Order: sequence, then C-alpha cells, then structure tokens
Amino acid sequence: MDSTIAIRALGALAQEHRLGAFKLLVQAGAEGMAAGALAEALGIAPSSLSFHLAQLANAGLISQARHSRSIIYTADYAAMNALMGYLTENCCGGVPCAPDATCQTAPLQEHPLMSDRVYNVMFLCTGNSARSILAESILNRDGQGRFRAFSAGSQPKGEVHPMALKVLADYRYPHEGFRSKNWNEFATPDAPKMDFVITVCDNAAGEACPVWPGQPMTAHWGIDDPAAVEGEGQMLAFIQAFQYLRRRIELFLALPITALDSLALATSLKQIGSEAGATDKARA
Repeated sequence: MDSTIAIRALGALAQEHRLGAFKLLVQAGAEGMAAGALAEALGIAPSSLSFHLAQLANAGLISQARHSRSIIYTADYAAMNALMGYLTENCCGGVPCAPDATCQTAPLQEHPLMSDRVYNVMFLCTGNSARSILAESILNRDGQGRFRAFSAGSQPKGEVHPMALKVLADYRYPHEGFRSKNWNEFATPDAPKMDFVITVCDNAAGEACPVWPGQPMTAHWGIDDPAAVEGEGQMLAFIQAFQYLRRRIELFLALPITALDSLALATSLKQIGSEAGATDKARA
C-alpha cells in the first residue's frame, strides 16, 4: 500500500459516524449488515449514513452487494490488513495483524474429535422472547447439523421481541417460526432429550428448573437484556447481544466434546460464559 491510499483510508475513518460504521461492519464479519441496521445502530438518518458509507467505499474499506431488497455492506479485511501492514511495516517483522477471530463468521470446520452424534441444546431465559431466541437461531445455523437448538422460558412473554427477529434477519440468520414458550414443554417424557441446558439471563439461572431427563450438562452465559434498553439505543443493544451470543457459540462449537471429561467440559462451558458482555453472575 502506498502513502496516498493509506491517507485516503485514514481520512475516511477520521469521522465519528464513519469510524462507528466501520467498527460495526468489522464486528459483523462476512455476514455484513444492511444499511437500515447500521443507521439504527448509529442513531443517524439513512441519508447521512449513505454519504458516510460512500466515503468508506471510495477509500476501499468496505464493499456492498444486493441481497433481496436490501444492500448488505461488509468490511474489506484485505484492505484493513493492508492498512495495518503499512502502519506496522517496521514492527513485528513487518507481518500485518490478522482480523481477530471474533470477527470471523464463516462456519467452523468440524473438529476431528467430534462424533457424528447430534447434540440437543436448550437455551433458557425467563421471558423466552429475545436472548434465548437469538441463541437458538445462531446455533441451529452455525451448528451445521451437529447441534439442534431449542429455547424456552420460566415465564414466557407469549411473543418474540420484534427487534430480535429483525437483527436475525439483518444478519441473515433464521428468523421465522419462533415462539415464546414455557420450559415445561421440554420436561415431558416424550420431549427431546437435552445434552446441554444453558441459561442466558441471571433470573433464569436463579430459578428452579424442571428435572430434565438424562441429566444434561448445564452452564450460565448471562448477558444483559437488550429489551430493557429503551429508545434509539435498543437496536444497538440487540446487535451487541447477538454478537456476544454468537461469540460464545463459536467457542462452544470449537470444543472437542467427546475428548473432554465432565469436569473439563463444565469448566470450558463456564469460561465461555465469562466472555465479553457477561453479567456479574456469569463471571462469578
């Protein structure tokens, strides 16, 4: 990269909304984000966002592609690496920094120690309207058939939060057919046998759960409730919740489950729950 290109890229990033948009796209990874989702997350008008996105595109930092009726924007990691390589060419032997693993959203390759067995995973949240729904959708897609996810709640609200469905749709994850339901549906003799039961809110973690058949492995991955955020910040709260859960699920999918004993697996699950965004109870 020559200095002219580097100056153009740095100039494009030297503005609050453009820097914020680029950071969101880096976090979104290969899935990208729709313009509407970016505008809501940044709290700016779509017309203003279009100008800023054009500046980032002209600098070669992002790309765009039409998906159905939406324009999906993605960060250009090659350009980002080239810029970082230019800035650090006299550091670390001239090796540019690679994107952090949390930014990669391509499905993980199957671990050689994984068996052909399909694992059932239950995500629990008191209302079963937001966090547990997000986790169910993420695992069902990224688990590539090796995992089957469900969600339920102790006091289901009866409907899924529309913002949860919007974020799933924007990130091109399954977003149809979800419902808010009581966890007792899964405690009957003919219900699917769970291998893992994971709570994603502190309230559910502190409640007396049903007796799950088969004594599944349990863990707590508590994150803050995005639905509790009001006003313009709610969309960003849902995006952050989605990203926190996707990161936990990426780590979960990388575990060599069949090679770990119960204690090691339980420890690994607890460590996953203490990732960025964890509530105090989840970090404890």
